[in-house]
Amino acid sequence: MTTVPDNSTTQNPLALLRQLEWRVRHAVENVLSGEYRSAFRGRGMEFDQVVKYTYGDDVRDIDWNVTARLGEPYRKKFVEEREISLLVVFEDTPSLQFGSGAQSKREALLELAGLVILLGAVNRDRVGFVHVAPGGYLFREPVRGRGAILHAAATLLGRPAPDPADQRPLEIPWRLLSRAAPKHSVLLWLSDFPPRAVPEGWIVLARRYQPMGFRVDDPWERELPTRGPFAAYDPTAGRLVTLENSAAERTAHAAWRSEREQSFNTLFPNILSRLVVSTDENRLDALVRFFHARMKAGSIR
Repeated sequence: MTTVPDNSTTQNPLALLRQLEWRVRHAVENVLSGEYRSAFRGRGMEFDQVVKYTYGDDVRDIDWNVTARLGEPYRKKFVEEREISLLVVFEDTPSLQFGSGAQSKREALLELAGLVILLGAVNRDRVGFVHVAPGGYLFREPVRGRGAILHAAATLLGRPAPDPADQRPLEIPWRLLSRAAPKHSVLLWLSDFPPRAVPEGWIVLARRYQPMGFRVDDPWERELPTRGPFAAYDPTAGRLVTLENSAAERTAHAAWRSEREQSFNTLFPNILSRLVVSTDENRLDALVRFFHARMKAGSIR
């Protein structure tokens, strides 16, 4: 079987957004209700002051330093922000152009990004993005309002896929992102997340924002086909490769999967801050389950 990249997602981003917006509004009104906002908020609220602890207060808010100094329990009081700021980081690598079925990983990941951005628009939040590709990036600061957010989403979904022949480095502007949104904003990183070291400055960003990682897997990445030798398109190398279905290939594949998962989990140690979806899975259903799980778990930081 031969697989080739399919860039149909980027050909008509406005048409795709109109389809996604209808599904998002239906989900918000009939399924998610207020869970989207509560799941994103978690404990991401601004500190106000220290007050005396009273029965029924959340013990996790106790300020132990003040309590020890004054000899009686005090807790931190927070005030809820009036809106959420969502900053989407889309890391557009050539490897995302792989697809063993009807849809590439890039198409699925862009759809996932579009769904989250539209959720922000429906919930009247501020949404911005940075699209990172080999050799550069495009940044749009967080904006509010349906029209402005839809324009930003169309811009992101309309970005051309990177050329596999472009060997320039891909660098996410972490320093820019560290001051691109208010403290406690949601930082949503969408990527193929290959095995790699933690980026410099990531720990600081993870403390400042509410970090989340979304990844899309192809079924062949989860399990290699069991049939005999076949050809597949490697978007990273930009050529066809032949897989022999050998024991050595399966061993190497298993090692790669293990290393990849370990790297991904290191970036997002909280299981409720990472989402992995397959290209043959309904992305909106996966998001609904993700928000339900976060809401059920309560406050998350």
